[in-house]
Amino acid sequence: MIKIPPYLKKGDLIGITCPSSKMELHAAEFAAKVIESWGYRVHLGITVGTSFHNFSAPDELRLEELQDMMDDPEIKAIVFGRGGYGMVSILDRLKFSRFRKDPKWLCGYSDITTLHTHIQERYNIPGIHSLMCSGITASTKENVYVNSLREALEGKRSKYEAQPHKMNRDGKATGKLVGGNLTLLANLSGSISQPDTKGKILVLEDVGEYRYNVDRMMYNLKRAGWLNKLAGLVVGSFTEERETEAPFGQTEYEIIRNMVKEYDYPVCYDFPVGHQEANYALKLGIPHELKVSDKGVIIKEIKD
Repeated sequence: MIKIPPYLKKGDLIGITCPSSKMELHAAEFAAKVIESWGYRVHLGITVGTSFHNFSAPDELRLEELQDMMDDPEIKAIVFGRGGYGMVSILDRLKFSRFRKDPKWLCGYSDITTLHTHIQERYNIPGIHSLMCSGITASTKENVYVNSLREALEGKRSKYEAQPHKMNRDGKATGKLVGGNLTLLANLSGSISQPDTKGKILVLEDVGEYRYNVDRMMYNLKRAGWLNKLAGLVVGSFTEERETEAPFGQTEYEIIRNMVKEYDYPVCYDFPVGHQEANYALKLGIPHELKVSDKGVIIKEIKD
């Protein structure tokens, strides 16, 4: 049974921590002020604005702060500072006993895919795949994507629409959302965190990957059984794409289309999710309905 964390009410406390790469203090403070304007209190962790090589802090400190925030009953949600790299190095040392009894919303994407996928698969606790503090800026603070995070925390049932794409495969599906960053999902393949994707709607996005590597990671998912029994597939943005001296010969969307052409579930491309400003908050682990037609795409949250 899904154990849905409580939605937030005015005055609740939200923690901000950086369990992966570093971020500038002023950027986190700006995001905190925006979140406070929504009616919440904010606690900035000590990993915010600090630096240890590419990380925010050494493993032990990042682990300790994330553990403390997950266990603190006063903190009702965690909005991560940014992604980058580092979650996998502390994941297996996190203790989830208190979190399982008193879950809270964990909000982020990119490297946070590792944590989302683990808690969804192991404990059936949903998380919010959303922009983080790094995505809340002066130019974005009032846009629909930042507002989608606010509405998700409030408990509003989501309904998002996207334009039709020439590669889309029409159809209708229902299932829990699962997935996130392709690189992190491929990294989890074969581990205790690998999700059971049967009957699920898989979400994929990535940034800065060579096209041949996208192809390799998609073969990883296919050979490991991620793709064959899906209810549906949502392909988000693949930004800052990279090529070797000899071009690979296929775009990221063409790679994915060829990888799933033998299946018959609905597939949509260029959905507004990923490493870009257009990044809707999606409740992973919660049932959704996906409709793909020549008129466009609709993803909406439904009752379990």
